[in-house]
Amino acid sequence: MTEADRTRERLVETYRRKAAHYDVTSRLSPVPGYPQHGQRLLAVRALRLRAGATVVDLACGTGLNFAQLERAIGPRGRIVGVDLTDAMLERAERRVEAAGWRNVRLVQADAAGFDFPTGVDAVLSTYALTQVPGCGAVVAHAATALRPGGRLAVLDLKLPAATPGWLSRLGVAAVGVGSSASLDEWIAHRPWEEIRAAVRSSLVEPAWAELCFGTAFLGSGTGRG
Repeated sequence: MTEADRTRERLVETYRRKAAHYDVTSRLSPVPGYPQHGQRLLAVRALRLRAGATVVDLACGTGLNFAQLERAIGPRGRIVGVDLTDAMLERAERRVEAAGWRNVRLVQADAAGFDFPTGVDAVLSTYALTQVPGCGAVVAHAATALRPGGRLAVLDLKLPAATPGWLSRLGVAAVGVGSSASLDEWIAHRPWEEIRAAVRSSLVEPAWAELCFGTAFLGSGTGRG
């Protein structure tokens, strides 16, 4: 088993444990009062969605982005929610059924190897990709699936510049990155920099914004077609 496989197994087990209470605990992450809802709204707006659009929500979790996406694309649009963890998708399915949305398809798959449908207008990922092995390759892969003029947006947490080591560990622990070893790896790897490089190289007119004093980022751009 490769290190990437072990990381994926660890993620699945972590999010299986979190699934039942994820909607509540996500509102408290990384700290109570963090403007997560507002940041999600910024990410959806960065997609510049129109009615009838097809959107892929990578690592969709319990579907916390779905309501905002539905308001943007309407009933003629389509959402494809992709997640690695079965328990998270079960929660997402309950959300879809409760809302009566008939234009959502849920797929259990690894974001790195997901077979995108044709004619994708937008790809969104929020608070997830920095924990996915090969996150830069995931962004590049998603960019190739976009139709001409299609948009991609990635929102996630990061460490502010010049953060002391002890504070880095405290912040990452709040995010919920698995074990102590994986926490150290996350800090050392700085996956947001890999994502930033992929956004710049894979998209036209790439944009990068640091949010909330550098504790989060929003990377976006247009597909090359």
